[in-house]
Amino acid sequence: MQLNGGLPQRFADQMGALLGPSFPDELGLAVSGGGDSMAMLHLAAGWARVFGVRLRVVTVDHGLRDESAAEAAMVAQEAKVLGLPHDTLKWDGWNGQGNLQDAARKARLDLVDTWRGDLRHVLMAHTRDDQAETVLMRLARGSGVDGLAGMAELRDLGGFKIVRPLLDVGRSELRHYLRTLKIPFAEDPSNDDRAYARVRMRQLIGAEGLDTTTLAETAGRLQDARIALERRAFEAAQALQVDDPAYVGSVVLDRDGFADLDKETQLRILAASVQFVANNFYRPRYAPLCDLLQRLLAGGGATLQGCQAFVKGQHIFVVRELQPIAGAKTPLKKVAVWDERIVVSSNDLNGLTIAPLGQAGYDQITPKPNTGLPMPLVFSFPSLWEGETLIACSVLGFGPDYGLTLKEGLRKFPDMLLTH
Repeated sequence: MQLNGGLPQRFADQMGALLGPSFPDELGLAVSGGGDSMAMLHLAAGWARVFGVRLRVVTVDHGLRDESAAEAAMVAQEAKVLGLPHDTLKWDGWNGQGNLQDAARKARLDLVDTWRGDLRHVLMAHTRDDQAETVLMRLARGSGVDGLAGMAELRDLGGFKIVRPLLDVGRSELRHYLRTLKIPFAEDPSNDDRAYARVRMRQLIGAEGLDTTTLAETAGRLQDARIALERRAFEAAQALQVDDPAYVGSVVLDRDGFADLDKETQLRILAASVQFVANNFYRPRYAPLCDLLQRLLAGGGATLQGCQAFVKGQHIFVVRELQPIAGAKTPLKKVAVWDERIVVSSNDLNGLTIAPLGQAGYDQITPKPNTGLPMPLVFSFPSLWEGETLIACSVLGFGPDYGLTLKEGLRKFPDMLLTH
């Protein structure tokens, strides 16, 4: 972001760099009511009036503090003053288990994804300070290049992209902007609660040269390295991927070509395979991912994040693990989405359900097809059922034909390898 000019001009310059020159007709704004997001709300409103872009505002009320409802109402009122539509989404899914901040972050993304409709871009108000804190937190966890590269200014989640136009703006600059224009905002007391790792990292900044600018610049250099590594892995995956209609929703790779790659590229391709097959935004953790890689290189396999990976002949297969989906049956009409990622379509599906073939379905097929396909892949095939009776498994040529395609907007493999 250019340092010359006032904050509105810098915001406009960054929006042009991220989304220009042909801007989307409509953008979403995720606004919590805190200072950073309220500043973004006003900066975006002024920018949008000039460039003729429609805005929609959303606030996620996590219900974790007594003040959260009032803060959401404040955002709604400010959006009304600016002439912008606003929605409040409520989350009541916290069960007291696990990491609260991680659970809230995932819930926020899921709620925004449901809310956005046809919107393809949602702005979030992460700042240079947030970037510096993120880098320190990930350094403490022993992250590699991707983690230490911090947050990307543009992040593709498949159905939509997160846009962070304030990632090179300091929190103090935004507070000055708010106070100068007398824009209301809320202060979250958890920002000073040392129970949270982010707060403890924030308090380290300023010592021994750990200023936000230096940390953010370091993240920027690592982002350049990450992009280069992503591109290398993307090109390798394109060359290694084996295409076949039977592999819809799975990943199949040339075994020898995969074995010839360096470890970093292997890990990236394997992680993207698992994310694609499980439709999971989060990359697998490093240790179990390395363990799976070693097993595959030795000719074995294992399960990870709802996927089963194994070697058969000259290929590495990553398929949907049967256990998480074995009992799921989706009622059908003309078109249905199976496992949130595969579209099943036919002229006559009424009264039927879709479920994985499994052993029970395979036992009903006679004569048995001689496909040479590995059984874990065969058992995962989406198949049509009437009660407990198998009606069709189109991939195996059994019963009436039906189509299988990836859900629109779902990121394809190897696109999963690219941040944006």
